[in-house]
Amino acid sequence: MPAVGAVVGAIGGLSLLAAAALQLPAPAAALLAVAVTILVTGALHEDGLADVADGFGGGRDPAHKLAIMRDSRIGSYGVLALVLSVALRAAALAAIAAPDAGQAALALIASQCISRAGLGALMAGLPGARADGLAAAVGRPRGADALAAAATAILAAVLLLPWHAAALALAGAFLASTGIAVLARRQIGGYTGDVLGAAQQLSEIVVLLVLAALMA
Repeated sequence: MPAVGAVVGAIGGLSLLAAAALQLPAPAAALLAVAVTILVTGALHEDGLADVADGFGGGRDPAHKLAIMRDSRIGSYGVLALVLSVALRAAALAAIAAPDAGQAALALIASQCISRAGLGALMAGLPGARADGLAAAVGRPRGADALAAAATAILAAVLLLPWHAAALALAGAFLASTGIAVLARRQIGGYTGDVLGAAQQLSEIVVLLVLAALMA
């Protein structure tokens, strides 16, 4: 999964560099780059984030929460989650891009890699919340696969970022993924594909915010 993130991040990073070359303001370039990553992934993770926000925020019990998450309609919690996700990512990326668009492109690639590193561990460590659905169809990853994903993300962070930024970004992503895992276990008893999407989104937001604080 981190390798997929590298491809997505590279496409978004190239769009950011192109926008910077056209003399677009950093906020516009950053928002364009985030939009490109959303288009490339088909908004898969954003959809998961919105469903989790609606389900966890509006469901009265695990079964009701899962039913809400499966509903294709989006509620107020989901809308707010999406707005905040796009706004925070774009703002953080713009802060990095203002002094150095090239560094922002690298930060975007790193965030896409790191934010996917914990998904395998989340799937290996939590039970499935339902017997059907995308996550159930994919199956559980082996422990070795989860470790390989984490190692790939660590390597990407070290190669693309200053060492202190890499360390704090990895720590932030770990805390974000762990928080989502604990919340999902309490709310619905395990993970679903939507939970994985929400974990990726929250991790990406945290990584970009950490990098903005350190590199802007």
